Amino acid sequence: MRVTFCGVRGSTPAPGPDFIRFGGSTSCVALSHDGDPPSLLLTHLHWDHVQGLPFFTGGDRDGARVTLLMPVQDDHPDAEAVLARMMSPPFFPIEPRQLRGDWRFGLVPLGPFDAEEFIVTPLEVPHKGGRTLGFRVTDGRSSVAYIPDHCPTALGDGPGGVGEYHPAALELARDVDVLIHDAHLRSEEVPAEGSFGHAAAEYAVGLGTAAGAKLVVLFHHRPDRTDAEVEQTLSRFADSPIPVLGAEEGTTLTL
Repeated sequence: MRVTFCGVRGSTPAPGPDFIRFGGSTSCVALSHDGDPPSLLLTHLHWDHVQGLPFFTGGDRDGARVTLLMPVQDDHPDAEAVLARMMSPPFFPIEPRQLRGDWRFGLVPLGPFDAEEFIVTPLEVPHKGGRTLGFRVTDGRSSVAYIPDHCPTALGDGPGGVGEYHPAALELARDVDVLIHDAHLRSEEVPAEGSFGHAAAEYAVGLGTAAGAKLVVLFHHRPDRTDAEVEQTLSRFADSPIPVLGAEEGTTLTL
């Protein structure tokens, strides 16, 4: 299994020389092996996760075959119609059905499902502003948990005041090889900004430790967090009981 970080920022892109090392593109991770057409799995529908869809050169081209799955929305069962709310005139020149290639739009199943020889387990986690999922993906040998947006303070202050370990997050991360987790905040920022919907790096590492993950990758870097500041955040975990990395755009992990 190859895990490629195509974008590692959260909320908005971060262009400029202070964001070159870790990268400024918004959240996107590719899990791959050889020979299968892609499935795009959306954890939720906030702009930083969907506005790149019509610019996805691997999909918007003649001959492409893409299956896009998104969380079910209580107010509308049709995935394509929901996406068209943000991708249609007057906000955008075309609708989802006008993308080149063969695109299919659907909803993430309620339980584990197969996607290109991977088994994907989706579970809902707290995040402000609409249903949000985390994913656990395995090929039977290696496993990855992807929780890019998570508001653990929704359950209370928890250990160290950075939020309770949410049962779904613990289940997704249990004994995984890699936990990719929201680290938008630092612990000292949680009192003022925890209600905005994101987790602290300290929570991500604590969750990974509690769940028995083998590696924690801090992800969804705050858009104004410079490379030097991300490095400072990482330095807090020099003595962590498990390895901690900062997600870098373009990096591939081979499991």
